[in-house]
Amino acid sequence: MWGGGVDWLGRHLGGLVDLLFPPACPICLGPLTVATAASSFCPPCRTAITPLPPGRCSRCALPFIASSGSSHYCADCSRQLPPFSAVYAAGLYAGALKQALQRFKYAGAVDLDRPLAELLQAQIPPATGNQVIVPVPLHPARLRQRGYNQSLLLARVLAHNLRITLDQAILQRVVDSHSQQGLDARQRARNLRDAFLGTRRLDGRSVLLIDDVMTTGATVSACTQALKNVGAMSVDIAVIARAPRHTGG
Repeated sequence: MWGGGVDWLGRHLGGLVDLLFPPACPICLGPLTVATAASSFCPPCRTAITPLPPGRCSRCALPFIASSGSSHYCADCSRQLPPFSAVYAAGLYAGALKQALQRFKYAGAVDLDRPLAELLQAQIPPATGNQVIVPVPLHPARLRQRGYNQSLLLARVLAHNLRITLDQAILQRVVDSHSQQGLDARQRARNLRDAFLGTRRLDGRSVLLIDDVMTTGATVSACTQALKNVGAMSVDIAVIARAPRHTGG
């Protein structure tokens, strides 16, 4: 009887909360109807999230300028393959998705962690074989300044939903590099040299590395190399948004 009473009370309290504080779209903050609440975003904002085009690099997911639907290596990956194996992204770093990420990363909108992570989760194949989820870390000084690590918030949701072990301590940022904004790919790579360090052995496990935005790939490449230095067998990248070349983020 008592258990049934708790369930009844929980359902009715949940209904009261929804009545007093109806669910809202995390991007435009407009109300969600019962029919649209399950998708987290209202239909206009969901439509405004631009998916990656079919024509993109099959290794780093860089969108191609041409409208061709074919996937092959981009020029950079053709010259030298990056250390990671694949990139999964919820969409293009533009429009509504860019707006949401900027609020999430810089304006303290931490409640965007779940809807953004679930948007990304839909793009991750169920049989990747990854055994550990690792967020891209912030340097302690940057973490104190911002107050939270947006990649860790995303990683927590994904680890729970995908039932993969989360390890937030195995990768550390040991160099507080200058801002990456405004730097080209070569400058970004130089800026991140020796910035990340693996703290213990991974013993051949496969890693899913989580970040918010991928621009040139310098950050995730540096993280991947640090993880491989401590024994990661392979590293896949999962980001909310993939930026076209020469787009800041």
